[in-house]
Amino acid sequence: MAWDFETDREFQRELDWMDEFVRDEIEPLDFVIGHPNDFSDPNRDRLIRPLQKEVKKRGLWACHLGPDLGGQGYGQLKLALMNEILGRAKCAPVVFGCQAPDSGNAEILAHYGTREQKERYLQPLLDNEICSCYSMTEPQGGADPKVFTCGAELVGDEWVINGEKWFSSNARYASFLIVMAVTDPDGPAYQRMSMFIVPSETKGVEIVRNVAVGYESEGAHAYIRYNDVRVPRDHILGAEGQGFIVAQTRLGGGRIHHAMRTVGKVRRAFDMMCERALSRTTQGEVLAQKQMVQAMIADSWIDIETFRLLVLRTAWKIDKLKNYKEVRADISAVKAAMPRVYHDVYARALQIHGSLGLSTEMPFAAGVLDSFHMGLADGPTEVHKVTVAKQVLGRYQGTDEMFPDYHLIKRRERALEKYAHRLERDVGNL
Repeated sequence: MAWDFETDREFQRELDWMDEFVRDEIEPLDFVIGHPNDFSDPNRDRLIRPLQKEVKKRGLWACHLGPDLGGQGYGQLKLALMNEILGRAKCAPVVFGCQAPDSGNAEILAHYGTREQKERYLQPLLDNEICSCYSMTEPQGGADPKVFTCGAELVGDEWVINGEKWFSSNARYASFLIVMAVTDPDGPAYQRMSMFIVPSETKGVEIVRNVAVGYESEGAHAYIRYNDVRVPRDHILGAEGQGFIVAQTRLGGGRIHHAMRTVGKVRRAFDMMCERALSRTTQGEVLAQKQMVQAMIADSWIDIETFRLLVLRTAWKIDKLKNYKEVRADISAVKAAMPRVYHDVYARALQIHGSLGLSTEMPFAAGVLDSFHMGLADGPTEVHKVTVAKQVLGRYQGTDEMFPDYHLIKRRERALEKYAHRLERDVGNL
């Protein structure tokens, strides 16, 4: 497959506009708005709505969705380049209509929702009049769906949901939750679960507590208990037992977008690192002249550029092959590499900034903690490494021979046999 590293000029103009727009108009919002999904904050609509109008006017709203849903239907490569810019500001995804988990939930609703579900939930979600929550992981089982216990039972014309969910992000702000629950406990491992729409005001939805991460002042990751929660029969997404398949709709592209937003974050940290190295003097010279500081900067630049190319190549392969399964190893590799690059660059930036870098007056300590979050979200790093290994090993075969085919003695014997007639003729001509 042929490929190059160029972005077409027309789209590059859009990226240039986004870069300036995010830097000048959106980055400052992070200091005056609490949580971008908190609709009770009067400043949110006052400041964000006008910016969303500009994005829509530019034709850059919710570009991950098709034109029938108000987006551009961009492929993963264009979306990756956009998300690299959006990663610099907490409020940027909301301004561009592609914030998680709403973007993934919108894709699920677009693929599996009924006409009534789309009217009631999808359209307001696309217009950012409401936000949503994806309620999957559980206290005892983390992200492993094979050990989930939260169940749903069909009673008459209603599904009755009972169980607990953990780390359901944005639940406190959400108008509805998409909940994965076991509907066939005795079925095959990946056909036991189904996906449901649960309006947040439904009786029995109990937020036990909201959990904060790292330096967050207010928690937004809910520990939820579902107590005889009843939803209509038609609030299932897809067929019964298709929960795992439905979940995959939102994961592949979402991981690429997470990764490119991470590139945007680490580049900001890298810029700060370089400025600091050129600004501070110790032992008679600027930090930038210290070889260990130079090593940190070199390692960071190499890590960022290598990771960025891996993500972009993966996005390009998704667009070309049109099949997430064929790019499964690449996507898992991206997900496994992301927390390491995030952690290492932020840790180096923190070190170069000294005690200031450790404080809450700089973003580095929070970024180091968030890197561990990225190593758990959408599946832990260890699971993705196992996936990469299995996918790669599937391309090879073992041998029953005592010595492998690539044994140097065997290779030499084959080489001598291959060129025997030439070697004999050359000797005879001497």
